[in-house]
Amino acid sequence: MRPRLLDLFCGAGGAAVGYHRAGWDVIGVDIAPQPDYPYQFIEIDALTVPVSFISHFFAAVHASPPCQRYIRSGLVDRERHPDLLPAARELLEQTGLPWVIENVPGAPMRPDAVLCGSMFGLAVRRHRWFEFSWTEPLPVPPCDHSQPIAGVYGNAHGRSGAYDGMLPSDLVTWSWAMGIDWMSTAELADAIPPAYTELIGHQLLQQIRVAA
Repeated sequence: MRPRLLDLFCGAGGAAVGYHRAGWDVIGVDIAPQPDYPYQFIEIDALTVPVSFISHFFAAVHASPPCQRYIRSGLVDRERHPDLLPAARELLEQTGLPWVIENVPGAPMRPDAVLCGSMFGLAVRRHRWFEFSWTEPLPVPPCDHSQPIAGVYGNAHGRSGAYDGMLPSDLVTWSWAMGIDWMSTAELADAIPPAYTELIGHQLLQQIRVAA
């Protein structure tokens, strides 16, 4: 029987599919409707899920609080977006379960692992930080920034790509570059590749075995 993981701030399920591939059953939670989420989904504010519910029904928790507050870009008005990461961490700590937090570089968190699409042979240079409730390091392959990439952010820019030298900026290319075949371009722009959490998910399985 697969252990169950709660996927908070789940979006369209990039993280969820990685965990599922690693051996988890996943249930997603998001305040916004997620019609393309591939598993069971609950539409609710992630920060209002009762701790007792999480602790009773799940073996681990993943959280990807909205990243707009922490993006290092002049194109985003950071002050308009809430700082939800500290509250998410507090909720996860209260569960007593193994947990993972994911966000963009520069977010107020400890980067226990830094993952990039190029580590997994993907044509996307999407660096993301991961903070874990455990202390064992996560072995990761090196980045390889020598290959052409797709600029999977904002709106799809068309056949020319976001900038000179980039791959085409359309749904087909973005889907291939991210290793995701069920999302729209808007959903892809906010997602992480499943390869990231598939790697983490295997180590997370070891954590619940140790706890048992």
